[in-house]
Amino acid sequence: MKKMTEDNLRAAFAGESQASVKYQLFAEVADKAGLPKIAKLFRATAYAEQVHAKNHLKALKGINKTPENLDVAIEGEDFEIAEMYPAYLAVAKEQEEKLAQRYFMWAMEAEKEHSRLYNLAKIVAGKGEDVDISSIWVCPLCGWTHEGDHPEDCPLCNLKAEKFIKF
Repeated sequence: MKKMTEDNLRAAFAGESQASVKYQLFAEVADKAGLPKIAKLFRATAYAEQVHAKNHLKALKGINKTPENLDVAIEGEDFEIAEMYPAYLAVAKEQEEKLAQRYFMWAMEAEKEHSRLYNLAKIVAGKGEDVDISSIWVCPLCGWTHEGDHPEDCPLCNLKAEKFIKF
């Protein structure tokens, strides 16, 4: 693939991915405001943007077999832990942006568990097996992720455990 087309596909994938997430969040706001049809419009458009992102990633040959996808996921999580969030956190501290500091710290800590879980999955996926995970719980405030039995209150943001989302 020629470089300019590849760059354009990467930019389009990033833009469509961001739009999809943003519209999902907008739908939540519309729901809370008692505007279910506007929420539906946001959700439908979010899904369409996800389809666009998927097509761009497919063109980039970025969707592979599960072991390779796990490698990419681990690489991304480890980059966020080791480089991205520490750098962002340092800037937020320097600029005394307390809210950004909190959100960067929460994300960095959650990414550590994501990496751990992906690494466990990679070991068994390489053997053609599925990972032995009964439940995954995610804190809807900070994104902290817990595998296994129902967690206690969130260790990062102190949100009550009964508010966690189970997957």
